Amino acid sequence: MILIIVSLILTILVAIGLGFDSEGFDFRPRMLFSLLCMSIVLFGCFKTVKTGEIGIKTRFGKITDTYLSEGINFKLPYEKIERINIKVQKYENKEDLETSTKDMQIVNKIKVAINFQIDEKKAVDLYRRVGNSYKETVLDPAIQESIKGVMSKYTAEELIVNRNEVSDDMQSTLAERTSNYGINIISVSIKNFDFSAEYNASIEKKAVAEQNALTAQQELEIAKAEAEKKKIEAEGEAEANKIKEKTLTDKIIQQQFIEKWDGKLPTTYAGEDVLGILNLK
Repeated sequence: MILIIVSLILTILVAIGLGFDSEGFDFRPRMLFSLLCMSIVLFGCFKTVKTGEIGIKTRFGKITDTYLSEGINFKLPYEKIERINIKVQKYENKEDLETSTKDMQIVNKIKVAINFQIDEKKAVDLYRRVGNSYKETVLDPAIQESIKGVMSKYTAEELIVNRNEVSDDMQSTLAERTSNYGINIISVSIKNFDFSAEYNASIEKKAVAEQNALTAQQELEIAKAEAEKKKIEAEGEAEANKIKEKTLTDKIIQQQFIEKWDGKLPTTYAGEDVLGILNLK
């Protein structure tokens, strides 16, 4: 801010100085022209660096060793300021990736989302090495190599079951490849991946077989339980009959017969023992 004020004062003083000559001070059109030109040059010497960015100053194409913080920064007319984003950024691969697993299954339609951040202290070196094209020059190849390398360590089934573990493995592998450039990997998320149609069909067939086996096992357990129940009931009934046989006497049999008799005598009978039941003899 102080530089801006000082520059404005100097510009005005120069414009006023152009109004003096040997005859004294007089307003001349050249004063306005010079003031306009100097204002253009003056305001071109200031560059704003936004919050979440740093500025890298170049002089005749050569990078200076220091970087500029956020705010208004002064530069000479022959200097340029390149801005580098140091906020957390999101990267997603535009084209689907394809690779193979440990058990040689094809994995396709791979989509990942990566959050990364440029290290402020290494931003100047990053710009010196690759410029502002670090996504295409550094991130793209590093991401492809990391994804293919990590997925080849797992079987197809492990990729499905241990998805979070695979993501963490990708993050650490990718971080090793990009840390030297000052690119910090914050997180890696696997958005999508798929297998071949043949493998998907085999997975579905396996799931159906496992479900059928589970159903058969459940039915077998139910049958065993029912058989055990019938066995217990039969044993209980047999035990009850044994107890009845032990306690059953002729007097009890006679009593039960009388309780169930309707009072009618049979019209025909054989033998004298039939009336013995009723003690009619």
